[in-house]
Order: sequence, then C-alpha cells, then structure tokens
Amino acid sequence: MTDPKTHAQQLEFFEIPSPCVGVCESGPRGFCKGCFRSRDERLYWLKVDDATKRKIISACVRRKKNVSAKKRKAQVEQGEEREQQYPLFDSPP
Repeated sequence: MTDPKTHAQQLEFFEIPSPCVGVCESGPRGFCKGCFRSRDERLYWLKVDDATKRKIISACVRRKKNVSAKKRKAQVEQGEEREQQYPLFDSPP
C-alpha cells in the first residue's frame, strides 16, 4: 500500500494549477461563484507559495460545500426536492 505522506510529497513536484473555472463573478459575500476564492486570493494567486495555494484550495472546497448544503436545504424547505432518478430499464410509476 502507499503511504499518504509519500503521496503528498510526490504531489509537491507539480505546479498547483489555479482553481479558476472561468465563471469569474462575485457572489454576495465577495467569493467567486465559480472557484469560491476571495478577491485577494484571486489577485495574489501567482505570488503565493504552494503551501498557501493548498490552504486556499481547501478553503474553496469548504466554501463550495457550504453553499451546496445551503442550496439543498432551501430546496427541501421549499418542497423542491430533486426528481427521483429511476433505474435505466424500469419505467417510472
């Protein structure tokens, strides 16, 4: 089996790409609606070190999960639950 520390060390050889997905629109709290970075995180991305980039990406993942959870909660409260997905070969009831 592979050791997680060894795997993390191997990743340090590669450049950390920008999490930008090309949406580039600020939300109500100032975070990008596409990559969930703050204005400063976007502005200084090319100037920060790899450790800081990893922290930014982790923060973006947390922010995205929070936004998704709030959207799901709002949909459930409004009775807009997702349509049930049916098996491929069965007809819906």
